[in-house]
Amino acid sequence: MARTKALLWALPPILGALAALLLEGASAQQDPLIDPLRYREACPDYLAYSKRGHPPRSEGDLHLPFQRPSPHCRTFTSSHVEKVIEDMSEKMLDKDLARIFENAFPNTLDTTVRWHVDGKERPKKAIHPDKGVWDGAQSFIVTGDINAEWLRDSTNQLAQYQILAKKDPAISNLILGAINTQVEFVIKFPYCNAFQPPAPSRLQPVGNGQTDAVHPNYEPGFVFECKYELDSLAHFLSLGNQYWAHTKNKAFLTSRWYKAIDTVLEVIAQQSKGTFEKNGKYVQNEYRFQRQTNTGTETLGLSGVGNPLANDTGLVRSAFRPSDDATILGFFIPANAFIAVELERTADMLKEIGGKATLAETLQDLSDRIREGIWEHGVVTHKKYGKVFAYEVDGYGGQILMDDANLPSLLALPLLGFLDNREETYQNTRKMILEKSGNPYYLQGREFHGIGGPHIGLEYAWPMSLLVQAMTSDDDDEIMDNLMLVRNASRLGLVHESINVKFLVDYTRPWFAWANSVFAQTIINIAQRKPHLLFGEGEQAYVFE
Repeated sequence: MARTKALLWALPPILGALAALLLEGASAQQDPLIDPLRYREACPDYLAYSKRGHPPRSEGDLHLPFQRPSPHCRTFTSSHVEKVIEDMSEKMLDKDLARIFENAFPNTLDTTVRWHVDGKERPKKAIHPDKGVWDGAQSFIVTGDINAEWLRDSTNQLAQYQILAKKDPAISNLILGAINTQVEFVIKFPYCNAFQPPAPSRLQPVGNGQTDAVHPNYEPGFVFECKYELDSLAHFLSLGNQYWAHTKNKAFLTSRWYKAIDTVLEVIAQQSKGTFEKNGKYVQNEYRFQRQTNTGTETLGLSGVGNPLANDTGLVRSAFRPSDDATILGFFIPANAFIAVELERTADMLKEIGGKATLAETLQDLSDRIREGIWEHGVVTHKKYGKVFAYEVDGYGGQILMDDANLPSLLALPLLGFLDNREETYQNTRKMILEKSGNPYYLQGREFHGIGGPHIGLEYAWPMSLLVQAMTSDDDDEIMDNLMLVRNASRLGLVHESINVKFLVDYTRPWFAWANSVFAQTIINIAQRKPHLLFGEGEQAYVFE
């Protein structure tokens, strides 16, 4: 073996490391003669890796592949995460579901942590002239097959680990870093949704192939895409609120975080204005977006402003949906519900901490105003379903009745914390959006069904919608029917963005960390609420914390 190793190190670095990896497998981790940096050079591109199945196969009927990269190629590790995977793999009766969980639960850690510093060492030179910028722990979490960070995606990608943050210092520091990094994104360009690697990471920015005309202007080296989505700001608040709820750790409550909160409030104030003043005078919106495209959902009409919105509704405009598609009517109800909840949770946190009573009161009042606006303008009467939530409204009486798979959605309102899943208006809305006669984007075919959206097309439903349906249901049969549909459509052992309702093998995005995270969250949800569905009759809920 010693002679073999000597020959390997005589090869070019990439070939030598790859050969060593193939020869020695997992046992190489403990071998001091193996240089982990040379292993990293040999790691395959995960996008290409995810398109093929790898052994060992699951013991279930589908024989699903193992899709985790080699331990040397993983971007972040946690012993607590590995313990959860081990426990759940053993306890879950359906070994194909267990295999998807084994692949999906750690997928964000395994593949998307492009940069993380723990904040314990200060840089030798100032990174930025402003005090506190890029100080402390930092984490840059990409969406998967696109090397950029979405505020929405990264918050959702980390959500399944929040439950472990109190007892796992490594996870706690990673999430703390993610909050601190999002703080800098929000302060710098609060209207933008997706961001380039931070300068101190020394990672190269990537282009999105578009030339967009956006106001306010942004820096392409800092921003990947600048679509204003209200839910992005709600997700920023949610990341910190989840962390506080699970850890009670105040480390993220820095002067920079408070500045980011002020920035969020400024955007909300600007986007709460109507298109016209009370005297009828037109008011140019602060945010405008135009893209040269032949796809209508990729740009805003009326010179980048979008359709007119009424004054004094209590609602907040969102130029784009969480699918990154343009809104038709700018008062997007799911995002308004989400921001209302997160503003209130932030207010409650500040009240608990003390010392920020005025800010807490401001946040609570704003939350109350938005909630009132949703119930006044966002609830309409449908001739078949009764009182339901509209997807989008304009405050003039215009309404869009539909739902989209991307989160936040109308289906997800209970998950957001906006209401109980037994609330009458929600139940009416649920009936409407889960059948074709009520929701144009409820898509059905001979092999798959679920909610889709305009982002992919009219034949592709999103597994994410079925997972949300399972998490918002109390019916055992409905939960398992949806979970099994996703299982049967995940033949590569990972959860895809969308599935052709006619052909399960026709899908988009083999590697989509957000969808994998939602699957993991669904299994965690069921393991706590309905353990018998996963572990067998009489089994107790799995304790994560």
